Amino acid sequence: MKRIKSMVSIMLVITLFLCGCQNKSLDDHKTVNSEIGNQKDSSNHNDQNEISQDDLADKENELDLDQMSVDEILSRLSLEEKAAQMVQGACDNLFAEEMKSDCFGSILSTVSSQRLDVEGWQSLIEERQKAALESKTKIPFIYGNDSVHGVNTCEGAVIFPHNIGVGAANDPELTYQMGKAVANEMKLTGMLWNFAPCVAVADEPRWGRTYESYSSDYTIVKELATAYTKGLIDGGIVACAKHYLGDGSIEYGTGEGSFLIDRGDAQLGQEELDQLLSVYQSLIDAGVQSIMVNHGSVNGVKMHANKEMIADVLKGKMGFKGVVISDWESIHNIEGDDLKDQVISSINAGIDMLMEPTYYRDCADYIVEGCKEGLISEDRVNDAVRRILTMKKNAGIFKDPYGKDIKSDYTQVGSEEVRSLARQMVERSMVLLKNDNNLLPLKNGMKLYVTGPAMNDTGVLCGGWTIEWEGGMDRKSKYVPDGKTILDGLKELAPEYNLTIITEEDQADEADATILCVGERPYAEWNGDTKDMELTGQLGLDLNEEAIQEAKKLGKPVITLIVAGRNVILGEDFNDWDSVVMCYLPGSEGDGIANVLTGKTPFTGKLAMPWYRSVEDIKTDQVLFPVGYGLE
Repeated sequence: MKRIKSMVSIMLVITLFLCGCQNKSLDDHKTVNSEIGNQKDSSNHNDQNEISQDDLADKENELDLDQMSVDEILSRLSLEEKAAQMVQGACDNLFAEEMKSDCFGSILSTVSSQRLDVEGWQSLIEERQKAALESKTKIPFIYGNDSVHGVNTCEGAVIFPHNIGVGAANDPELTYQMGKAVANEMKLTGMLWNFAPCVAVADEPRWGRTYESYSSDYTIVKELATAYTKGLIDGGIVACAKHYLGDGSIEYGTGEGSFLIDRGDAQLGQEELDQLLSVYQSLIDAGVQSIMVNHGSVNGVKMHANKEMIADVLKGKMGFKGVVISDWESIHNIEGDDLKDQVISSINAGIDMLMEPTYYRDCADYIVEGCKEGLISEDRVNDAVRRILTMKKNAGIFKDPYGKDIKSDYTQVGSEEVRSLARQMVERSMVLLKNDNNLLPLKNGMKLYVTGPAMNDTGVLCGGWTIEWEGGMDRKSKYVPDGKTILDGLKELAPEYNLTIITEEDQADEADATILCVGERPYAEWNGDTKDMELTGQLGLDLNEEAIQEAKKLGKPVITLIVAGRNVILGEDFNDWDSVVMCYLPGSEGDGIANVLTGKTPFTGKLAMPWYRSVEDIKTDQVLFPVGYGLE
């Protein structure tokens, strides 16, 4: 401080001297010089201290973090400030005042977040970003969202097919374009971190997250996940591959707590491990910036505490330089006497950021305590924060924290360009399982009785992770207001193909054929775990059985459309149907289904997972239809 004051004094002397040469006498100059000397001698005076602190504060405010290296930024941070960067709170809990006081590293959407339009999201994020930039560290945060098949929490955004449908389409270029489109819609909202893609290689169809997997074939998963990731990155978004490792390989009956399957244990040999690791290696090579850890276990070891697989394999052998983030409060389920023990264990395992919607402050405090007690090394904390800061810097957040210079390919979400792309994916994902007597494509002039609980419900078509965590269903109005249903699509094409669309039961006898629309109700994670997988079982839509029996009673040729997140068990009903189409979860552009039914677009979809006759056949070679099956 004395050194700074001395420099200030010298500069004042020189300035006053020059002025004195023109306007002052030598005696005046000596007087001023004497006064400065007296100030220098009294450098510990409180008033002088206040001046110096202000000078330092001004100098601090002028720092341009974007022009500083990550290590230079890191060197400015206290242990407490580093720990704050290592946690992610939820937007429903973490408000501006806390960002100003503590500047936490990230914020994410919660399942209870109100659905907002583009302006609403921009305002929410900007308010908290302003507070972060007013904090002592002035480090901008990054906002994360589960935009797994579109910006699911933003009004008007396009909802693409879920991954299982993308796997059936199996078109890497189209998948790349999907990733880029999602990225461009995300940028309009200010959300720059997408917790996607899910790269599970699902081989247990009773698992509630089966629809989040592209395929049971790791080669298909690798190619499509890499394409989608490149699309996100090229679109200017931070991608997050999940869930490392083995989330789709869980053994039935091993679910966490009371769950049937979800978050359970994957028993994997070295060959299976190597195959799954090769998927992540492909994503690392493609530049994925972050990886989220699996809730479950591999060979009995919870992944959130698995130092060998995270620190040694992922970061060591595989060379991943990005951020490893925990899943939603998942460290709470690893071994430990309390949350503090669990924080210490997970950080030491190699996790860099803790997704803690509610306990973000507690977890930051425990990181600090762990370091001070010698239970977490300073090097481990520095490594984590360095990765986080690097990810933000590479994303351009230091240079443009408010995203004012971010350019999107679109002026608004929900453009026809994006809807057309999503509709293409819908069309490509339709799998024709059966087509007796060439009932499909529909013939010009046909009269069609359209029935079943999935025929006119946007929520059913979109499934989980749409607006809300589990999704929802149409009630008095459409769950997805801008969404198009199967019935919408058929009505739109009716004039072009001279079709008569009948939906009234008392007119059903006039129809040439029945289009029966059945499926599963929306679900997510463990709520989608099931024992039976039947359309009339635990997760089937309430009116499936009634609609199936009605179609059978009518005695007309039946075209059955299945809207579901997995290859369901069909039973004897399959024999009663003339044509069967697997639609999976097509999203908001459900009218694309009608394009394929009419022949406007041909059937090209192929199964990316085996279709079993019964649950007893799961994980055997006894299949109804193999991977790659699909009529054209």
